[in-house]
Amino acid sequence: MSTAAPRAADQEHLWSVDEHLEDILATVRPLDPIELQLLDAQGCVLVEDVTVPVSLPPFDNSSMDGYAVRVADITGASEEFPAALEVVGDVAAGEAELVHVGPGQAARIMTGAPLPPGAETVVPVEWTDGGLGAGPVTGMRARSLAPEGAAGQVLVHRSAPPRAHVRAKGSDVRAGDRALAAGTVLGAPQIALLAAIGRGTVRVRPRPRVVVMSTGSELVQPDEQLRGGQIYDSNSFALTAAARAAGAIAYRVGAVADDADTLRTTIEDQLVRADLMVTTGGVSVGAYDVVKEALEHVADADEAGSGIEFRKLAMQPGRPQGFGSIGPDHTPLLALPGNPVSSYVSFEVFVRPAIRTLMGLDDIHRPRTRAKLVSPKALTSPKGRRQFLRGSYTDAPEAPAGPPGANAPGGTVTPVGGAGSHLIAALAHADALIVVPEDVETVEPGSEVEVVLLR
Repeated sequence: MSTAAPRAADQEHLWSVDEHLEDILATVRPLDPIELQLLDAQGCVLVEDVTVPVSLPPFDNSSMDGYAVRVADITGASEEFPAALEVVGDVAAGEAELVHVGPGQAARIMTGAPLPPGAETVVPVEWTDGGLGAGPVTGMRARSLAPEGAAGQVLVHRSAPPRAHVRAKGSDVRAGDRALAAGTVLGAPQIALLAAIGRGTVRVRPRPRVVVMSTGSELVQPDEQLRGGQIYDSNSFALTAAARAAGAIAYRVGAVADDADTLRTTIEDQLVRADLMVTTGGVSVGAYDVVKEALEHVADADEAGSGIEFRKLAMQPGRPQGFGSIGPDHTPLLALPGNPVSSYVSFEVFVRPAIRTLMGLDDIHRPRTRAKLVSPKALTSPKGRRQFLRGSYTDAPEAPAGPPGANAPGGTVTPVGGAGSHLIAALAHADALIVVPEDVETVEPGSEVEVVLLR
């Protein structure tokens, strides 16, 4: 993790969104790799290629319950003229000692069982009389109920080509193949593959631990009774959920009252379990903005490079921001504004890329696209600020193929709610952010706009 301090602040300077993000990403570094058990590695990022040590499947095996036979013995078989074969035994999944299938013989075989020597193909049990001497059956009787089924005679009513219903050795992956590449995020399918090729542990970058806390004496835990002047704390829930969705292990801390000493103590207590700390509220210019009071001048005299800087950004919402590092391990801390929309937009623009960087991912940003603005009136934006408006995005319908080089139509985006940074209900119905650049003050309906996709 970098120990670089933020750039020197100019209280009158409006920092751009890009400048602020660049400084944040210069402060965080991917976490050191560790070896983890497979289930503990879920959601983590591989740091090295994984090579297949043994082919998958490791042997030819049956994809059906049925009979392993020689092709010549069932050629021309039909219900009118079935092929009569001697059943020489069973082959179950996990079987080590296999029967040999010779001319005129068959072995009952179960799904996943090795193809026995001498056999060339598998006939599904539904193509046979199941050894009962009647017409086609729908399944095999359990061995425990009818052990005699592994002997006697079976009538086969259909022919099959060579290697029908046989999963070939290495048909999934072969020994020496690359199973997974470095940089892969391990989900359930990837963990299944690792287990299938015999890997019990894997080397990954761990999921970053993110501690989220909101500040404000007016904040009350949901389910508690509101008194005059109080509101429910939603920011810490939103940001903790967003951090988890980004791939982090996130811990929510209950709202901290507007007291600088209490806040400093709480942050110090939480450092032990944090790779990144996120606060929300208390970063503006009010008399009770305790995050600034508590952290603006904090620095460990024995650890050069620590410190938190507060800035004003050319951004709406989210103008006041703070960031830096704190404590002996230089734990990155991002201080976000307290208005719900401001804090969430700030998370998407600044915190999510930091989390993804800690994870060691190359693609740290949300996907972006261009879309046509659908709005009853023009959008306005303050001059010199990059505005992020909530929106609802719709993909364009599939269009018929056009001439080479023709531009495919983009989707559409519709504003949701107003520009107020307190409108949580509108945020809950948005799945995109409409980006209005700093040099644009008016966006007319039908214009093409940049859209950050939140889904």
